[in-house]
Amino acid sequence: MASGGGAAARMDPEAATELVRKGSTLVLLDVPQRTLFGIDTQVFSVGPKFKGMKMVPPGPHFVYYCSSSRSGNEFAPTVSFFLITQPSEVIVRKWDAQEERLIKLSEEEEIRYSEAVRRFEFDDQLGPYNLDSYGDWKQLSSYLSQSAIERLEPIGGEITIALESSWMDKAPQSDMERRLMEQLRESKFTKNAPVQAERRGCYYTSIPASVKHKNVSGVDLTALNLDKSSLLESVLAKNYQGQEDLLLGELQFAFIAFMMGQSLEAFMQWKALVSLLLSCSEAPLHTRTNLFVKFLRTFYYQLKHGFQRTQDSRNEDVSNSLFLDEAWFSRDIFLYRLSKDFFTVVFEAPVVDGDLVSWARKLKTLLETTFGWDLEDNAMNLIDEDDEFAPVVVEMDGS
Repeated sequence: MASGGGAAARMDPEAATELVRKGSTLVLLDVPQRTLFGIDTQVFSVGPKFKGMKMVPPGPHFVYYCSSSRSGNEFAPTVSFFLITQPSEVIVRKWDAQEERLIKLSEEEEIRYSEAVRRFEFDDQLGPYNLDSYGDWKQLSSYLSQSAIERLEPIGGEITIALESSWMDKAPQSDMERRLMEQLRESKFTKNAPVQAERRGCYYTSIPASVKHKNVSGVDLTALNLDKSSLLESVLAKNYQGQEDLLLGELQFAFIAFMMGQSLEAFMQWKALVSLLLSCSEAPLHTRTNLFVKFLRTFYYQLKHGFQRTQDSRNEDVSNSLFLDEAWFSRDIFLYRLSKDFFTVVFEAPVVDGDLVSWARKLKTLLETTFGWDLEDNAMNLIDEDDEFAPVVVEMDGS
């Protein structure tokens, strides 16, 4: 039983036949019944015959799962990892009952199982990848290159909130985030989940929340913090070798790890990247228009998917344990003010790129119709005094 993937482009029969031939296979041995298992936008509750997935399209994918207690009403923290599959590849993982996670097999065993798959010995125990939802996944992972994944993933590749205890102490910035953290921490998680302390988190790029310069006047520093375009340029040059698609790949990596992998660390990184981009006014209009068209398109599909997932109540067990509630769409979230200010920049510019305006309009409509936000300029502007992303105004102290 799979949780729906929303409106996606249907795949024609010819393309489906090609995927039977060229698709990769994910063999998952000994996964306990009732384990929640997800790949990309699809989620299943594991049945007695389940041994993995077939017809997985070549390219980037995200696998996530959480084991269930015998009664089926408590779940261990979600464990997840990214992979890039090659045509006709067979990937094998086996369940380790003691650690409650999937582990790699020896090369010899992997070859043995791969040959069995190619002889179709497992065929009736492999669930087909739902091609109807593949369009949704492609929108969420369009910049997830191998290099983007390799520079960000943790040692060993596993992402799980069970290893993010240091974030638990320092992360909350607002009521919404405190609620989100409580949900991540408490939501049907068993308290005795195994923790491998020697593993560390993802290698996310450090994004400064504000610009700090010693030799800049207070007025100029205020201006630099009201428009973060120069900060964006320095982050691109220093951390991404000027490659815009690597930054967008990190934005997608963080969103997927947060939304599907339930990683708090990923949420904080997604928030930092979105906040940096929405705080720019010069870059979208002049120096980085193409980046901002791609960003708005990426951001639009992330929010569209995120809201769709939280609204999907067809499988309550799945939605309650793998996805988040609507708290992060409330008006006290950082997105409300930043989106409002960004739309003002784009729509009031005397000359502006047509694609930028088009995607900004689509995003604004999505926020207004789906979340009920009033983003017109005369709407009351809600600024949380504790908002770390509120504009920085520098007061000179006479020294």
